[in-house]
Amino acid sequence: MQRFAVGHATHPDWQRALALACVQVQGQLDGRVGDALQPTLGFVYLTDHYAAQTQAVLDALRQRWPSVAWVGTVGVGVAAGGVEYFDAPALVLMLAAVPLGRFQVFSGARPLARIEPHTALIHADGNTPDLADLIDDMSARTASGYLFGGLSASRAVACQIADGVLQGGLSGVAFSRDVSLISRVTQGCQPIGPRRQITACERNVVTALDGEPALACLLRDTGISLDDPQRAMATLRGTLVGLSDAPEAASAGSGRPTRSGAFGEDVRVRHLLGLDPGRQGVAIADRLEPGMQLAFCQRDVQAARRDLVRICAEIRDELAPEPAPALANALVSAHPEKPGDPTERIAGAIYISCAGRGGPHFGAPSAELQIIRHALGDVPLIGFFAAGEIGHHHVYGYTGVLTVFTRQD
Repeated sequence: MQRFAVGHATHPDWQRALALACVQVQGQLDGRVGDALQPTLGFVYLTDHYAAQTQAVLDALRQRWPSVAWVGTVGVGVAAGGVEYFDAPALVLMLAAVPLGRFQVFSGARPLARIEPHTALIHADGNTPDLADLIDDMSARTASGYLFGGLSASRAVACQIADGVLQGGLSGVAFSRDVSLISRVTQGCQPIGPRRQITACERNVVTALDGEPALACLLRDTGISLDDPQRAMATLRGTLVGLSDAPEAASAGSGRPTRSGAFGEDVRVRHLLGLDPGRQGVAIADRLEPGMQLAFCQRDVQAARRDLVRICAEIRDELAPEPAPALANALVSAHPEKPGDPTERIAGAIYISCAGRGGPHFGAPSAELQIIRHALGDVPLIGFFAAGEIGHHHVYGYTGVLTVFTRQD
C-alpha cells in the first residue's frame, strides 16, 4: 500500500479552505514519479462550522476526484499531522490508493455485500436508538470483531459522509483481510481506588461493590464526606467511573492494567450521574449488570500523556518485531548502518480523540497530536474530536483511538 496524501486548512470560507487542502493533496499525488496507482478512497473530516456545507464539500470533492469513494463526519475539532483545529472553521482530507475489492463504503442505505469485512472504520450518531446493539452487530459481521471510529460531534447538524451525506445511524468503510492495520485505544483517566465487582445493581444504579455499599466505597476512594457537601460536590464533579465486563465475558488479554497502573482497553469511562443515599447507591451513565468490574477514577493529564506514548511505542514495536538473536546478528553483520525506521512502513493513520481532550486538556495548542508526531514521525495522519470513541465493539469516553495502515512488503 502506498503512502497516503493529506491536506488541511482553516478559513472562514469553506470553498477557500477546501481549495487549499486539495492543492496540498494534489501536490503530493503529482510528486509520485512513475506511480501508476490512483487514489480510490478518501477520508474527510469537517469542523461543525462547515456542517451546513457538508453536501457542497462532498460534491466538490467528487468533481475533483470522481473515482474516489468518500467517508467522513463532523467534529468539534479536526486534526492533521501535528496540528489540531478547535473551535475554528477547518477541514482535513486524506486520499489512499487502496485496491478495489479490498474495501467497501457502507451505510444504512448501502449495506455491506461486496467484500468479506475483516475490520471497519465506523462513524455514528450518538443519538441513534440502540446504537450499542448496532455496533455489536457490525463487530460480529467482521472477521476480527475489531471496529475503530467515533461519534459525530457538532453544535449544529451532525452529518456523516458515506458516498453521500446522511444523518443518524452508523456508516463507514469496511476493509478486507488484505488491508493491514494496527489500532490501539489510549485512556485519559487514572483509577483512584481498586477495581471492584458489582454485586448488586438496578438498571444504572449500583448499590453494592464486593458486597459493600457502593456509596461508602465511593466516599472512601475520594476521601470525602457528605457532612461537607460543598467539598463533596466539587470532588464528585471531577469523578468518573471505569466499567469493564465480567472477567468471564472479557476478551483474552483484557482486564490487565498497564504498567503505569492506568486503565487498559477493557475499561469504558462513564459519567457519575448522582447519589442515592437511601439505597447507598451510585447512579452511572450506563446500564449495569452484576459481575461487571467498576473503579472510580479521575481525569489525569500526565496519565493521558504516558498512555498515549505507550500506544505509540506498541505500534512501533509491532511494526518492527525484534528478530531472533541469530538473525539479528546476521543483519548487523550484513548491514552495520542504522536499521530502518519502522514508521517508514506506515502508509497513513487516523486518530479519533475525545472532544474533551486535545490541546485544551494536554496543556498547549496541538499538544496531543504533537505527542503522536514525536513518536511516529511525520506520517500522513488525519482525525477528528468526537462525542465518543469506538474501539473493538465498545463506545469509549475521554480516550483516543489511533489506527495506522501499513505498507505491504
